[in-house]
Amino acid sequence: MSAADAVPYHPPRLATVGQVDLCHDAFGSPDAPAMLLIMGLGCQLVHWPEDFCRQLAAEGFQVVRFDNRDAGRSTHLPGRRYTLDDMADDAVGLLDALGVDSAHIVGASLGGMIAQAMAIRHPRRVRSLASLMSTTGRRGKGRTSLRVLRHALARPPRDEEEAIERRVRIFSVVGSTGFDQDLDELRRVSALASERDPDARDGRRRQHRAVRAAPDRTEALHLLTVPTVVIHGTEDPMCHPSGGHATADAIPGARLELITGMGHDLPPGARPRLIRAITDNARRAAAR
Repeated sequence: MSAADAVPYHPPRLATVGQVDLCHDAFGSPDAPAMLLIMGLGCQLVHWPEDFCRQLAAEGFQVVRFDNRDAGRSTHLPGRRYTLDDMADDAVGLLDALGVDSAHIVGASLGGMIAQAMAIRHPRRVRSLASLMSTTGRRGKGRTSLRVLRHALARPPRDEEEAIERRVRIFSVVGSTGFDQDLDELRRVSALASERDPDARDGRRRQHRAVRAAPDRTEALHLLTVPTVVIHGTEDPMCHPSGGHATADAIPGARLELITGMGHDLPPGARPRLIRAITDNARRAAAR
């Protein structure tokens, strides 16, 4: 049995944070330094691959993943408007509920934007920052390819099977070209996500509205002092690599890790490099 296989798992539970309940689970010892994973638009905690989380935890962290508001089993807010700052405050509130003073923050896509907002608004709560496949909000940076937008505008699926196959088609467009995709795992997680949140489309729209309303974070990112790694795939059509370059340029001392052939996903073949970049950055923070 590998070290990752031996990592303890703490099943999902709810934490009340202001007016929302956030569903979260965890891998690793509660006594280890906390690492908070924040997922992207319309995604859920299950979209962080379990094997990826276990390998991070085996490096000596308590890895916590959670459903953002309006996703998964966290509170949904029909008719409500909110901002990325509200979502960043949710994540800080979750740390409060867990009794965690500060954590290593890892955000992917929309999660990267939320992680950046956390570091701007609550710098003492962020021990290190890893921004994956994300951008600063600056106009023209991290653009989405038109071929991706065509899929996003397609009619909603009529049943779970159609929803699963639609997600497979989307990832054939946004996923990595230089790494193999695990289609069986993609279908399994898509089915689980559909079961956990059958009405995900409405929540995704409200999250997208928060992204569109967010201001450019570039100037605020110039003021950060937190150790930062920016990770981006060279073949990302959902968020053009210019978003990663802009983020790394904005944050003093940030390290840019470009992964050749990676798209807007976490393919198994790229995970060793992702884990190394994230953990090296976290240890850089600990050493400092």
